[in-house]
Amino acid sequence: MLLNGFLFLSAFLFCCGVYGVITRKHTVLVLMSIELMLAAVNINLIAFGSLRGGEAAVIGQVFALFVLTIAAAEVGVGLAIVLLIYRNMNTADLDDLEELKG
Repeated sequence: MLLNGFLFLSAFLFCCGVYGVITRKHTVLVLMSIELMLAAVNINLIAFGSLRGGEAAVIGQVFALFVLTIAAAEVGVGLAIVLLIYRNMNTADLDDLEELKG
């Protein structure tokens, strides 16, 4: 498969993620959209690494692994924050969190 197919797939996933972040009101859905954008970044890293071949393919995979670990940490911290907000305010909608704007 050519590089263009992977880039179009990555661009589509990233645009879906941006659309989800902009339009969704529930915090868990926003976190899922951010994960979708990070998956698109991983596809780009691996696609460009495999295009170069050799040592660059390994470097692209290592960077994708770093992105996966950062995404896992982001989910853990983000869900903990969402649970605390829900416990204190009884809502998880982003529009109802005006008090957090300091």
